[in-house]
Amino acid sequence: MRHLHRHLHRHLIAAAAAAVLLAGCADSTDPQALLAAARTAVAQNDHATAIIQLKNALQRDLNLAEARFLLGTSLLATGDAAGAAVEFRRARELKHPESEVAPMLALAMLAQGQFKPVTDEFGAASLDNPAAQADLLVTVAQAYIGRGLLDEVGPAVDAALRAQPGHPGASVLRARLLANQRDYDGAFALLDTVLAAQPRHDGALVFRGDLLGTVRGDLDGALAAYRSAIAANPRNVEAHTGALALLFSRNEVEPVKAQLEQMRRTYPQHLQTRFFEAQLAFMERDFARARETVLALIKLAPDNVRLLQLAGAIELQGGSPLQAETYLARALQLAPDLVMARRLLTQSYLASGQPEPALQTLAPLLRAANPDAVTLALAAEAHLLAGNMREATEHFSRAARLNPQDIRSRSVVALADVRAGRVDDGFEQLKALAAGDQAGTTADLALISARLLRREYPQALEAIAALEQKQPGRPLAHNLRGRVQLAQNQRDAARASFEQALKVDPAYFPAAAALASLDFDPAKPDAARAHFRSILARDPRHVPALLGLAEISARSGGTQDELTRLLTDAVNAAPAAPRPRLMLIEHLLRHTEPRAALAQAQSGVAAQPDSPELLDALGRAQLANNDRQQALATFNRLASLQPRAPLPLLRVAGVQRALDDNDAARRSLTRALELAPDFLPAQQELIALEVATRRHDAAVAIARTVQRQRPNDASGLILEGDIRAAQGQFAAAATAYRSALAKAPGHAETAVKLHAMLRGANRMADAERFATDWLRERPRDARFRMHLGDIATFLNDYPSAEQHYRTALAIAPENAITLNNIAWTMARQGKAGAVEYAERALRLAPDQPAIMDTLGYALSQAGQHARAIEVQRRAVAAQPGTHLYKLTLAHIYIQAGRRSEATRTLDELTALGERFPDQAAVERLREQLRGG
Repeated sequence: MRHLHRHLHRHLIAAAAAAVLLAGCADSTDPQALLAAARTAVAQNDHATAIIQLKNALQRDLNLAEARFLLGTSLLATGDAAGAAVEFRRARELKHPESEVAPMLALAMLAQGQFKPVTDEFGAASLDNPAAQADLLVTVAQAYIGRGLLDEVGPAVDAALRAQPGHPGASVLRARLLANQRDYDGAFALLDTVLAAQPRHDGALVFRGDLLGTVRGDLDGALAAYRSAIAANPRNVEAHTGALALLFSRNEVEPVKAQLEQMRRTYPQHLQTRFFEAQLAFMERDFARARETVLALIKLAPDNVRLLQLAGAIELQGGSPLQAETYLARALQLAPDLVMARRLLTQSYLASGQPEPALQTLAPLLRAANPDAVTLALAAEAHLLAGNMREATEHFSRAARLNPQDIRSRSVVALADVRAGRVDDGFEQLKALAAGDQAGTTADLALISARLLRREYPQALEAIAALEQKQPGRPLAHNLRGRVQLAQNQRDAARASFEQALKVDPAYFPAAAALASLDFDPAKPDAARAHFRSILARDPRHVPALLGLAEISARSGGTQDELTRLLTDAVNAAPAAPRPRLMLIEHLLRHTEPRAALAQAQSGVAAQPDSPELLDALGRAQLANNDRQQALATFNRLASLQPRAPLPLLRVAGVQRALDDNDAARRSLTRALELAPDFLPAQQELIALEVATRRHDAAVAIARTVQRQRPNDASGLILEGDIRAAQGQFAAAATAYRSALAKAPGHAETAVKLHAMLRGANRMADAERFATDWLRERPRDARFRMHLGDIATFLNDYPSAEQHYRTALAIAPENAITLNNIAWTMARQGKAGAVEYAERALRLAPDQPAIMDTLGYALSQAGQHARAIEVQRRAVAAQPGTHLYKLTLAHIYIQAGRRSEATRTLDELTALGERFPDQAAVERLREQLRGG
């Protein structure tokens, strides 16, 4: 609304002089006299009086076009943009001059945030008055800025300046465009030209203040410019906002109060005024008043990111980090580039002891070319809380050195000394900094992380004790002490430290999680659960505790329904947080509940339509529901949101392959690799496509590219081995895998592939020698043992297979697949105990159809036919497309003597024809049925 005052001034100044002569003798019943009095009031910026006069005039004559226009003008000037737009449209209907109505109507629409309607209605408008045309085009340019269509702004500004050369509003916008291009000298020069002609141009003064503060660091000059703009136009909200924001940044309470009082006189109930009142209360640490004010404002503007950010800061400082998370997560959802909200959300996660989401929140800032010191220090603290000592020290060491007197920068220098080998000097500096900074903890945390990285546990404990003296009522020191004691294998002492942390703060999650980890026993999970339930008793919506219970449920064989309920509770507790919903979607997809996963993904995207993670989950859920066209549309939308990211194009290609559009998939993968030439997943997918379409030479060329890009990595050689294996060139594949092992000597999966290729090339002696050598050097390689067991199973050598699997189980006792395989080999041998192994596997991996299939078969072999049928039916229902489960069910029916059900099941398998290739097994069971 910055050029509203000047626009009115031009139109009304001529009428004002005549109106003054008539004002004293205006007839209160004569519409024309009331209109003349209103003109005078508008010319004097007395819009309250004008509104009264104009409404009285319109009561007597509804069709006064000028009265409608002036009423709209006064309503707009007093902040009623919606009412103003109504009056301007009525004035237009009554044939008030379009050159006057159109610029004002566009302004009213702009003030309501109707950016697209402004550009749609007025983008191509042409007025016969050059000054009015320039005014209108400036508003259109501002609407383009609001829409984010920055390429359209310049042409609109150029057109405005052609309509009226030197137009002040257009000149200010041109200065903004120059500033965006970092031509600050040009921007200042243009503003100087505007202000030389119109020294009281409030728009130019405001932008000059912006540039003085941000570009030249001249805060006093910026404040003077804002105050000059306010003197020129007391209704310029941006001028008040600029002045107050600057004073708040200086933390100057009395000047803030005086400036705020000036704004309050003009805008007593304006949203911005009340926002600053809440910010002042926050500055004065009157958190109750600040919270009350900002909550009232959020009801009026629930999606205002600055309000949400302030609300989060208030809750964080007021000791409610979980409530702060709600506000700050919503702010970032609406404005992902809001740096302060991202830092505050990170701090709230750290305050509630959640290092993982803290690091996820910081990730976009850490990906910047030069992350600032605050970001790096927060990342260091999160890594320290998570026990990642090397990363904590690294982030402390990378912190900025912009202010040599800053504790953080001086800590960085000291850490650099430690890392460079000047250990004594570095640690002495850190200890001195920590001791000298009684209010902050940056140097303390840097010192602790450096000691832990060097495994100097006594010195780390000494530093933690100093931190505890600084923060006697905080749980962090006790939690860090517990971690050190765990590193020293002092479990009882660590437990006592974690328990002490919870005495200080019963809701401190890291200590509860540490105790849960100490107490976890898959067979007796209740002791571990109790720590999270204690937090939930105080706060039933504590998301990390709900997720902690979900993890225990998953690890201890809880039911799928239990895990779904816990994850659903976490989603309901924090609907705006993507992590719980993504975990629930992944869980549902993993357990073949595609419809439920799709419903969750749709709800998440409805709440956060531009969340890349949720869009990715939605696309994958749509694929799981065989809705490939919708999945393609979703992934294309994701690609448009992230035009420089290769992953969305990889997803698009996957759907295109599923739709048998290999050419389109190849184009998508090629585009992904143009964006990121070394994006390995796209290279792998393109190789798979070329192999599937028998373009093996093209596939090998890609593998060779990977080898050149990653000369010290085995991945390119492994890919070449996979291609040769697909061609049946087993000897060539073995050569590639052997070269890969030379680069990654301990890579078990490559060893498995090499052994398989040697067997495929019929080099049995070489294969046997390789296996013997490999296991002699790596006797605890469970993966290779599993591979040998699989080969024995394929050869129906169940005793050898069982022995290999048991060796693997001794290495990794809680592996559900190994337990399942032991159960299968035992059942095939008719040995007792197979059921117990299968049940253990199912507890570790609940509702897995493959394990149910093993359990069903084992139960049948043990004579428990009724339960075997129940379990096997569940396996078939979970994956009806896996027809082998139905074959096992037919076998169980035969064993149970349920001939009719066995016959019906075998008939269903026969009807599948080639879709079930093992028809010979079906016939063998029929023979068994007939023989019975």
